[in-house]
Amino acid sequence: MYGKAFAPEYQGALTTLSVNSSLTDVLAAGTEQLRAAERAGKPGEAARSGLAVAEAHRRLGRVEDAERAWKASYRAARQAADVAAMAWALWSGGTLARQRGAFRLARRLLQLAADLGERGGDIVVRGYSLAGLAETGRIQGDYEAVGRLHEQLLAEARRRGEARHTVWALEGIAQMHRNTGDYDTAYALFEESAEIAARADDRRGHAWALRGLADVVSVRDGDTERALELLSQAEVTCRAMRLSSALAYNHKMRGNVLYRAGRYAEARSLYEQALAEFREMSEPRGEALSRLGLTKSLARLGRDRAETAAELAELAGTLERIGLQHARRMVARAYDELGIPDAGAVEARPAEVTR
Repeated sequence: MYGKAFAPEYQGALTTLSVNSSLTDVLAAGTEQLRAAERAGKPGEAARSGLAVAEAHRRLGRVEDAERAWKASYRAARQAADVAAMAWALWSGGTLARQRGAFRLARRLLQLAADLGERGGDIVVRGYSLAGLAETGRIQGDYEAVGRLHEQLLAEARRRGEARHTVWALEGIAQMHRNTGDYDTAYALFEESAEIAARADDRRGHAWALRGLADVVSVRDGDTERALELLSQAEVTCRAMRLSSALAYNHKMRGNVLYRAGRYAEARSLYEQALAEFREMSEPRGEALSRLGLTKSLARLGRDRAETAAELAELAGTLERIGLQHARRMVARAYDELGIPDAGAVEARPAEVTR
């Protein structure tokens, strides 16, 4: 039903690259082709090579380099009057904006990308851009608004037999079910996405699916060792492909699993590691979630209650500014869990924002 996964963001002379290519290899090849295109005066090829450079930098956590690269790709595409390439550059910029916590900018760039993709006749970039809009809403916790879009994109991906996008949509829907407490449905969807990703040789998608399974196994079944084993399998892929962001989220999830098991000192070490990784790549969402886990671990290890309350209050403000509704409810749950009064309490619901 599904073909082998491919990476449509690797374009022009870079189409031979695999979805599983190491990001350092992608960056080296993309930079070489970009320079060659610039020397030859071929802005269209420069735009498409520059897209791969931008995406490699973004996934490696080099946000400033990624920012420069996607803008240069867009300028080259506009010079070449290549509407589809302009759309791809905007998609990359919107994805980077989401990664940096700039959700309003992310939505604007991704909507522009979707519109240009439709005008340029590139259904793939249109689909990727709509997926980006759906993921932005999901990360912010606006499930009602984006749930139907996830389902629509899943149906389209299944119809086309596009494994990578099917895996993405399944994982997004699974995450929403997990966050609202429907663990059985979440597990089934994560399991299906892992199977499709494995058959399609989508190692990145498979690693994210394993992480989702580990989360459910931990929170639903209390099976700490199996959850840690799943995360270890995913980490092998993250390291092999240099997936910096995915690796940091893997470490944060390992902290979550250990915290749920009452292994607070070990959890603290993992949260500290993840926090340093997120700060290095300027990813505020991951940083805030790691800080929350670290704060809870330190509280369990005897930290002063007043210091814990102050940290939670600061985190709540940070999450409000970023626009993470669901993560803010996680802070409210932390107050309740730790027995600390929350002057600005909001209704708490089961939550765990990830991707």
